[in-house]
Amino acid sequence: MAAAPEKKAKPRVRKSAPTVRERVEASRSKAEAKKPRLIKRAISRPADAIKGSRLSQSRAAKIAKKPFSLIKKALRWIIPRYFINSWRELRLVHWPSRRETWRLTLAVFIFAIVFGALVAGVDKSLDEIFKKVVLK
Repeated sequence: MAAAPEKKAKPRVRKSAPTVRERVEASRSKAEAKKPRLIKRAISRPADAIKGSRLSQSRAAKIAKKPFSLIKKALRWIIPRYFINSWRELRLVHWPSRRETWRLTLAVFIFAIVFGALVAGVDKSLDEIFKKVVLK
């Protein structure tokens, strides 16, 4: 019988303790591995993340609106309700055209002239009556 060849024992190599930098890099790579692929894509290209995801567009829109709704709520505390209501009312205003504006301006001037003439006439007649009756 032939003798079995002897196996050489591998030298034992002892690993040194990892350095701080190696530990940080290892924890970063683990954290990145845990992030879903969707989040990675959403950070780099938001439009592509929505297209390639299982999210519907309405759901993605709700997610995208979330930060803006928080800002809107914060501004409601800061801006008084008066200004908010004034802005809403201003958006409901029907602004006249240039032609309507000139026509209405002319109507106001005519009304002011006629009203002024009436007041002047009443004032003059009351003045005459007062002079004749009271100051005789």
